[in-house]
Amino acid sequence: MQSQLPPRHQVSENGSERSITIRNWKVKSRKLPILSSKEIDDANSRLGIPIPEMIFGNNEVRIEHASGWAIKFDALDALDMVDKTGETMLKVAYSQEWNQSRDTSSGDIKDVVKPYDWTYTTSYKGTVVEGSQPFSATSDNIPLDKLKQPDPILFYDEADLYEDELHDNGASLLNVRVRVMPQRMLLLARLFMRLDGVVCRIRDTRVYVDFETDDVLREYTAKEGSYDDVKRRVPPWKAEETGVLMNDPMWVAEQLKVVENIKETVRL
Repeated sequence: MQSQLPPRHQVSENGSERSITIRNWKVKSRKLPILSSKEIDDANSRLGIPIPEMIFGNNEVRIEHASGWAIKFDALDALDMVDKTGETMLKVAYSQEWNQSRDTSSGDIKDVVKPYDWTYTTSYKGTVVEGSQPFSATSDNIPLDKLKQPDPILFYDEADLYEDELHDNGASLLNVRVRVMPQRMLLLARLFMRLDGVVCRIRDTRVYVDFETDDVLREYTAKEGSYDDVKRRVPPWKAEETGVLMNDPMWVAEQLKVVENIKETVRL
């Protein structure tokens, strides 16, 4: 009779850091308070744009292979991929006051109001650590059937990277979740952005690791739809829950159409 015991693994916790070591892999998470005033100033200088209202710049989720290959997820690298040109800027639905205080249509823009994507939408897919083998395109899909199996969860954690209420016009938040099972693991980094009266966006990056083959699959999916279209999908019998549903990333993601999908792999 084949043993049902999970492979040898070690879960560690040291203050703000947690980790699991299993086979050739180590998954680590670090969670700390929001940045200090000095750290915020440094982040503003590095990024060249105002940072979100709440930024957990010292939080990180990292996946490492024994060969030295690694990928990490952190707030500053994610924000560095936010459009800083103003080309993708969105106006709020009720924007008269907004335009009066932040006139981005004029060529004479004051230094304190630099054009940038103030919804903090990012196409961040994680940071492949320097010296690591790069990802290459693939047609392989993440095996959802395996992920649906009732495997024991050996390790689970989640970390917020940043959050902003878009000047009371909606929400933008980036969160990373990771779960480790005996034969595989899955990381989900999700950006949820809702600009009231305008648009809803989801930017998902999934990283799947097969511990038996050491294959890594990464899938980036962008979803988008108008705010009104999503709101119309609220069932009549849940009308009283509209506000809750429109603020639920999982529910909103199910209502949106895919506008971009990129699949990549690394075979270690």
